[in-house]
Amino acid sequence: MDRPKDKSALPAPAKHSGAAELAVAEVVTFLRQHPAFLAEHPDLLHVLTPPAQQRGTGVLDMQHFMLQRLQTEIARLKNQQRALISTSRANLASQSRIHQAVLTLLAAPSFEHLIQIVTTDFAVLLDADVITLAVESTACGQSQLPVRGVQLLERGTVDRLFGADREVLLLTETEGDPAIFGSGAGLVRSAALLRLKVSPDAPAGLLAIGARKTGKFHAGQGTELLGFLAKSLAVVIAGWLDLPS
Repeated sequence: MDRPKDKSALPAPAKHSGAAELAVAEVVTFLRQHPAFLAEHPDLLHVLTPPAQQRGTGVLDMQHFMLQRLQTEIARLKNQQRALISTSRANLASQSRIHQAVLTLLAAPSFEHLIQIVTTDFAVLLDADVITLAVESTACGQSQLPVRGVQLLERGTVDRLFGADREVLLLTETEGDPAIFGSGAGLVRSAALLRLKVSPDAPAGLLAIGARKTGKFHAGQGTELLGFLAKSLAVVIAGWLDLPS
């Protein structure tokens, strides 16, 4: 029988009767002729079952044990590699969305248009379902400014939510708070709340990003990009209102 000319791959199994036995014989012959094949293709080690050598009752085959551990480690590293690649792609996509949102803020021709961008366009730019601005006020009997998507909060609400030092609050599984999300609260199952420090002369505020999907925001998620978005928005608002930063 003719031997395969391509030494970089094993011969294809025969398609006639007795194919199994013939294929095994061909593989054995191929490996005898190419003893360095597995050394040149180490990725095959994690799918092959190493033989256990019989060294007598009660004697452990350490080589077999080490090969099994090597196969397990290779599989673990490959899973980590896939997870890292997936996370890197998601981070790049998030970075692109945040940068585009900030550029859109900077291009706003008026303060009213800026608010519209945040409360309307941001939902598309940031792949979210509900986005609102909320600011603290001492006024009674009013829960919303005469601007769609902007909510009024009781004084002290922002500090109660974030605590002393936190700037970003990620909620993995939550029900939207009507005081923050207004009429869109029923859609929210996961949320990111961003503290807005516009100016010492301005009331405390926050940007609320809500999603229908539980787990879209989670505790292990990086917050640098969201923090950058909040700081950029605060600076732009302060500029339009001519407030000291």
